[in-house]
This record gives sequence, C-alpha cells and structure tokens, in this order.
Amino acid sequence: MAKPSSRRKKATSAAEINSKSLSNSANEDISVEENPTTATITVSAVEVEELTDEEQSDRLLLERKVERAFFEAGKALAELRDRRLYRSTHSTFEDYCKDRFGFERRHPYRLIEAAGVVDNLIKMCPNWTQNQIEDDPATVHSDQLQILPTSEGQVRPMTKLEPQQQQEVWLKAVKLAGGKVPTGKIVKDVVQRIMERTQVPNTYQVGEVCQILTKDNPELRGKRGCWGIVARVNDFSCTVKSWDGEYTIALQHLKSYDYLPAECQQMREICDRVNRVYSSELEESVQKFLESLGKLNRAYLTGLEEKVLSLLEAEIAN
Repeated sequence: MAKPSSRRKKATSAAEINSKSLSNSANEDISVEENPTTATITVSAVEVEELTDEEQSDRLLLERKVERAFFEAGKALAELRDRRLYRSTHSTFEDYCKDRFGFERRHPYRLIEAAGVVDNLIKMCPNWTQNQIEDDPATVHSDQLQILPTSEGQVRPMTKLEPQQQQEVWLKAVKLAGGKVPTGKIVKDVVQRIMERTQVPNTYQVGEVCQILTKDNPELRGKRGCWGIVARVNDFSCTVKSWDGEYTIALQHLKSYDYLPAECQQMREICDRVNRVYSSELEESVQKFLESLGKLNRAYLTGLEEKVLSLLEAEIAN
C-alpha cells in the first residue's frame, strides 16, 4: 500500500515543481512588462516648415473669405429679395431659395438678419478692416484684425437686440472666449444676462407669433396647439390675436415660434384672412377647416389650403 502512496507523492511533488516553475516564469514576465524603466522610447524630431510671406498672405486672405462666407451670402440674398431678381422663374423668394440653393424657408432670412448684425459690428472698427484685408492682406497683422462672427449661429441670439446692445454683447462674448471667436452658446449666455439686467419681465414684441399652451389653464380649453399674434404687450401677459378673436394670456402659457420678421408678416396676413372668413356664418365643415388653419405650425399655406381659403373669400364677397 506504501508504493502507490509514494507514487502520488512523487507526482504531486513534480506537479508542485512545474507549477512553481510556471509561476516564477509568469512573475518574471510580468515584472519585465510592468517595469517602464527598461523600455526604450525613440522620439523623432519633426521639422515644422515655416510659411513664406506670400503663403502667409494667401492664408490670411482665404481665412477671411471663409469667415465672411455666411455674411456675403446674407448680403447677396438681401439684394436678390429686395430687387426681386427671382421673379422671372419663381413667384416667391422662398420657393426660389429652395429650388436654387436648397434652403429651407427660414434659412435665407436668418442669413439676411445675420448679415445685418455683422454690418453693425463692423462699425466698431476702422474702415480698413472692411477693405484692406482683401485688397492687400500682407499689410494687416493678425493681431490687428477685428474679431467678427464666423457663422450664423453665433449671431442668431443677437438679432432681436438693439444695435448698441449687439455691439455690447459681442465685445463681452469675445472677452469671455479669451480674445477668440466665441461660440453661439457664449453669445446666448451674454444676451441672457443683459436681458436679466434690464429687468424686463416681458420680452415678447408686438407682431410676434406664439403658440398658446393650455396646460393647467381651463380658460384656454379648446385653444391647444393654436397660434396667436401678439397685439399688445402687458407686464406679465400678452394680448394675442388668434384666428377667431383676441385673448389676454399669461406669459407662462405662451411660447414663441421664433419666426423671422417676414414669416410673422405672413402669419398676420393669414390671421386677417381667416378671421374675416370665420366671422361669417358658414357650414360646420367649413368652420372645421378654418380651425385647422388656426393650428398651423408653419408660417405659410400649402397650395391646396391657399386655393380653398381663396374660394371661401370669394364666396363671402358675393
């Protein structure tokens, strides 16, 4: 009986020896891998090629063109709209911009408004910043250039401010950005601070289009999803003109659609037209159609809606 026991001891002993050997080998490998002092790092020096004076001038010129791209687009769009240079192919400016440039309805107006803000900001610097950069960029040093917006998104929060406030906001935003072009969020934060500083409880403007919110207000039952146009601005409420009359509504029950001026004008025209027709005693089905127009979430009528509304207007005119 002792012999089998002896074999097991020998086998166990050999296994232990092999296990210890493997363990030591593994430990040795780990210690080598975990010891960074034994590693050799080779660093290759990369020579940075300096730009020539001509290349530096070209870079400056191209950078300014990129920065001013949205500004130039806004200026061009304004002229196309004001001179109605689209009239030979399109009946409306919006349709022209969509077909020609792929712009959605609000985008060209945003670019036009943004260009107006940039025009105002340019007035803060000497005249040479407007022309000399393009005429002879080599004579202008980078630290002399006025810091101007490089995208429409940086300008959008300022479009409803007065010109002096726009300049104040931009200067503060540039300072907060460490002397660089600020992001749209930084600009928006500065605008919010100025609004709080002026302590104006009601920031809505006459003519602005708002959505009526009915939550927790039984008096607005049936107006859910309807739009209204601000007719009078009160301290903590607005009197809005809807498709079926006027209502005085608290600020917490209003939400601006943030429409552009041209879109607000379109909504005022739609409101007047629907209101005139709705005041007439028409069939219930017709009234339902007019109700649906009173809940539009866009600043225009479709072709079919325009035809039906025009037909109703002609009907009550007879």
